Amino acid sequence: MNESLTAPRHPWQPRTSPEPPGEGTGPTTCRPGPPALPPFPVSAFARPILALAWLLAGGVAVLSGFSAEPAANLATDDHTLAPAREGLRVGAAAVPLEADDAMVIAGGITPGKATGQEGTLRAVAVVLEDRARTKIALVFCDILMITRDLLDPVVRTLEASTGIPGTHILINCTHTHHAPSTMVVHGYGRDEAFCRTVQQGIVTAVQQANANLSHDPCQLWFHLGEESTVGQNSRVRLEDGQIYWVGPRDRFVRPTGPFDPELPVLAFRDGSDRWQAVLFNHSTHTIGTRTPGRRSPSFYGLAAQELEQEWGGVVGFIQGASGSTHNLTLSGDDATRRIKEAVRTALAQARPRPVQSLAAHKRPFQFRVRTFDEAAEDAAVRRYCQSYCGGGADTVIQVFRDMRRVLAPQQGQTRETWLQVMLIGDLAWVGVPAELFTQLGLDLKNRSPFRHTYIAELANDWIGYLPNLEGHKLGGYQVWTGLHSYAEPGTGERLVDEAVAMLQEIVAPRPH
Repeated sequence: MNESLTAPRHPWQPRTSPEPPGEGTGPTTCRPGPPALPPFPVSAFARPILALAWLLAGGVAVLSGFSAEPAANLATDDHTLAPAREGLRVGAAAVPLEADDAMVIAGGITPGKATGQEGTLRAVAVVLEDRARTKIALVFCDILMITRDLLDPVVRTLEASTGIPGTHILINCTHTHHAPSTMVVHGYGRDEAFCRTVQQGIVTAVQQANANLSHDPCQLWFHLGEESTVGQNSRVRLEDGQIYWVGPRDRFVRPTGPFDPELPVLAFRDGSDRWQAVLFNHSTHTIGTRTPGRRSPSFYGLAAQELEQEWGGVVGFIQGASGSTHNLTLSGDDATRRIKEAVRTALAQARPRPVQSLAAHKRPFQFRVRTFDEAAEDAAVRRYCQSYCGGGADTVIQVFRDMRRVLAPQQGQTRETWLQVMLIGDLAWVGVPAELFTQLGLDLKNRSPFRHTYIAELANDWIGYLPNLEGHKLGGYQVWTGLHSYAEPGTGERLVDEAVAMLQEIVAPRPH
């Protein structure tokens, strides 16, 4: 591992870690669904590529090795918008993230364990270069989430070794709840060895994708698909007025927010009619395995890898705004199958879409740690857990007390994270560093100046859940104060305002 990847102690990590509370797990998924759709029609790919005057300038600069040289300050905003010209080169790579049974699995309230693995935990990278030599890199990691103290050194290494500006690198987590821990949250810390594996995997994946840039120009194919059965608004009002988290599901009254079924698919096809990369986006918590107790990329990652075996190239999943949506009814196998069917159907309907240029913004976003009433917080957690958590109630209650004890002296302090927007032609992406409530994601989409705007949550950092103000009023697990949810109310709305402003700037860049 290059020295530039060495990270300081995470800000939430105590200097002497306390003993974790007793064993337990967080929300899980189950139950089957309807039969499959017909197989994907391969003949749909026989449509001729539009005759464009593809011109290729220059060669492929293959940069190898690592560099610890400092890179440009990431706080320097970049809103480069290249001249409208034809030509797009694409490179993709997928690097396995090795793990073992001794590693703590993230995603529950107390430390989890897994025996064996299904599918592959991966870092998937796609590098795009337009005719003006503007590059962007998108990375998708099969982990729950990861903080910027680990990611910022990775970005600096990539700037030095590939020449891609840090403002043009988006690192997103697929949010699988079945991978080793890369953060401090709830009743456990991060596995430092696996964190180093993830850092190295990201660097290697981007370097390989950059080296793999296609010699000939590629064509983007796009279709906005839909999948409305894998997931639902999970913050359901219960008969006693509380908001559902775990426990019996026979007291549901009504959902308290929306579900976003959009499933955009972007596919990059080269001059030989081969898929270089296929990317899809959806907005549901990534929980559910085919075989219980295994490490897994979960249903989204399994779907991506199985489609990759069918089509070739690299297939990656981009997590959307899923802070308030879960799969509550389907087995991991059914969810995997339905996602595969939805992606196949969307790709069969995809049409060529011009990419005249690439562009990106990335800049700091400040927020404050919330202030809280300890007695009121404790009462809310106790009320729910004693009603719905059975024999594990006392353990869960204590975990939340421990997290609030860490946060208590930090109330009102200012924190800084990253907010990012990218353009692939006229397709806009917003990288947010949180588990964003779906209502906020929809608000951002609806206010964007771009018809096609999509969210990449858990990007470049992790600052916990970001509920909307109405969510804070309703209460529930996602807004209980803890290391999983600590930003002051209103932060989500401010983030949406700032993202919309950045999208408007990227439409009409400011003069230099």
